[in-house]
Amino acid sequence: MAQHSSIKLFKESNIRYVWDDEKEDWYFSLFDIISFLIDCTNPKEYVKEILSHDKGLSLSWNTICVPVQMPGNDGNKHEVQSVNTQGLFRIIQSIPSKKAEPIKQFLAEMGAERLKQMQNPELSIQQALQDYRRMGYSENWINMRLKSIEIKKGLTDQWNLHNVKDPSQHEALTDVICKTWSGKTVKEYKKFKGLKKESLKDNMTNIERVLSMLAEVSASTITAVKNPQSFEENVQCAHDGGSVAAVARQSLEKELGKSVISPLNAEDTLLERTKRIEKN
Repeated sequence: MAQHSSIKLFKESNIRYVWDDEKEDWYFSLFDIISFLIDCTNPKEYVKEILSHDKGLSLSWNTICVPVQMPGNDGNKHEVQSVNTQGLFRIIQSIPSKKAEPIKQFLAEMGAERLKQMQNPELSIQQALQDYRRMGYSENWINMRLKSIEIKKGLTDQWNLHNVKDPSQHEALTDVICKTWSGKTVKEYKKFKGLKKESLKDNMTNIERVLSMLAEVSASTITAVKNPQSFEENVQCAHDGGSVAAVARQSLEKELGKSVISPLNAEDTLLERTKRIEKN
């Protein structure tokens, strides 16, 4: 889901929400959601009613609903019972209301589409193409992005073949590669570009993307050749791959006289492209 998709579902409402940098997720005020969906004057009592009818929700309530600091009517921050994006949609499923119904239909459609894509992965690629075109990306950009996805898939295949299958370890190795060539972890890079839920690679400049692809294809090839058997050995291969792109980056920056690590994101790039088209 794009960063603002869930927020747009509540446009023109007074629902409070904040971004958690640590967990990289949006958190929404539970009672604001309830009040908006059912025009409720006592959301606290309504939550009790929901939990009494939905035993599954009740059993997982302590993990779904957590206290988060949010601004109150007095302008000060207070602990507010909140839910993240997944918890938000789970609670909506338990609320019978006209306002909740369109969101439930949206979730049903998304679930059905995802099942189709799981049965036929080619549909995922087609959907990605449609989404990128709708967002305004050029065909050349899309082709390069699909190539970067292919390269990343080859890299993760190598990790799986060399005893690294845990998603958290994949994330750690990705951070090693990214940090080595760019000087930033994925999270740091996203923050630098002002991103939240969005994909970092969707928001790279052409130079950044090419360097990222070089780092990953190098790490993939080095892993295949060196045949690492432990996580630590895979870390070294990831670092070596990132170092190849780091050398290329340093050489290019020496010629340009400036850093190629840019704070520009996709919104900035697409805006510049639109301005050029309108000017011509």
